[in-house]
Amino acid sequence: MSLNTAHANGGVLIHAGEGIILFSNNVSVEFHGNDNPAFKGSKTGRMYLTTHRMIFNHKDSRDQLQSFSFPFVTISEVELEQPVFGANFIKGKVRAQPNGNWIGEVKFKLLFKSGGAIDFGQAMLKAAQMASRNGPPRDAPPPYSPPSGAWYAAPPPAYAPPQTGYYGWSPPVHAFPDHPPANSVFMTDMPPPYPGINGYTGYANATAPSAPPGAMGFTQPPMAANDAKAAEAAQSAYFDPSRPQCAYVPPPAYYEAPPTYQDATKKQQ
Repeated sequence: MSLNTAHANGGVLIHAGEGIILFSNNVSVEFHGNDNPAFKGSKTGRMYLTTHRMIFNHKDSRDQLQSFSFPFVTISEVELEQPVFGANFIKGKVRAQPNGNWIGEVKFKLLFKSGGAIDFGQAMLKAAQMASRNGPPRDAPPPYSPPSGAWYAAPPPAYAPPQTGYYGWSPPVHAFPDHPPANSVFMTDMPPPYPGINGYTGYANATAPSAPPGAMGFTQPPMAANDAKAAEAAQSAYFDPSRPQCAYVPPPAYYEAPPTYQDATKKQQ
């Protein structure tokens, strides 16, 4: 995850080969467990779910934290909370990317003030699981590399998943009908240094195909071995039926496995 690397000209900055799946305004983010001054206080702004990560853009231009990037390969221990009293929220932990303007790990809490936390969280978990099937095991998150060239307005439309969805999975766009403001989505020519739900499309060593009509991202690649894994991931279940309020991202190899439900119960006792 990187700090202040995903914003430009008052909008969001994405990589070549990266598409926006969901957009939500009026989202607050809180960080805990890290002494970096940029993490202090509650932040309110826009949240984007893309084919490769989550991105938060702060609405306050005076805050030390202007944008925050959550690549799927850096997220772990995600839970979707539905308290009896209070609004639903998403919580989890992320690990810093080398050269990402901060170090260590930090816990996060996302509160969707206009609703939709569970829909957004389930979509993020699905996208993260699909992406996890497309990347090689890593001992640490890949380093962040700043764009080597200029950024420019992303080609339209800025918020339109493929009509057929992603390998059979249709994101809950109906729950997030708002689009990013006009002239607020920008793109670099640099592909993302981590896998997304489209396999290696957008990866550092891949060639990004051209964008088809009706899709912000790029053409679905042929169903190769990696894509077959993504299709399998799209159909697989990763929610515990006995605990529908919680779900977990399968952690990469460098994370310890999260505690089991039985372990958590013992701690509470």
